[in-house]
Amino acid sequence: MADDPELEAIKARRMAELQQQQGGQDPRAQAEKAAQQAEMKNVLLGQCMDQAARTRLNTIAVAKPEKAKMVEQLIIQMARQGQLQGQKLSEEGLKGLLEQVSSSTQKTTTVKFDRRRVNLDSDSD
Repeated sequence: MADDPELEAIKARRMAELQQQQGGQDPRAQAEKAAQQAEMKNVLLGQCMDQAARTRLNTIAVAKPEKAKMVEQLIIQMARQGQLQGQKLSEEGLKGLLEQVSSSTQKTTTVKFDRRRVNLDSDSD
């Protein structure tokens, strides 16, 4: 039982190392930082988009969260680069952005039949 204080010291050092690797922040601080970033993103999107476009984006976020995140990042990037030029993005403008994102991420599926195997596996013998 003389090892208990030594074991506790090793555990404490390891915990300190792990916290330092995570940037010295505990999970609560990380969650607070993430919430702050989400709030800043929402404020910026609110400034860049009119109400109808914001509503449409929120609806898309429910159905396709990945696509909504891509569009949000695109809008934020456009705002930072000055492409919106002080005007709010309308619903029609959002539709155009959605079409761009859809065309760039469109997946194509192909079905390939191997007819030779189908003929070999048939029970018509």
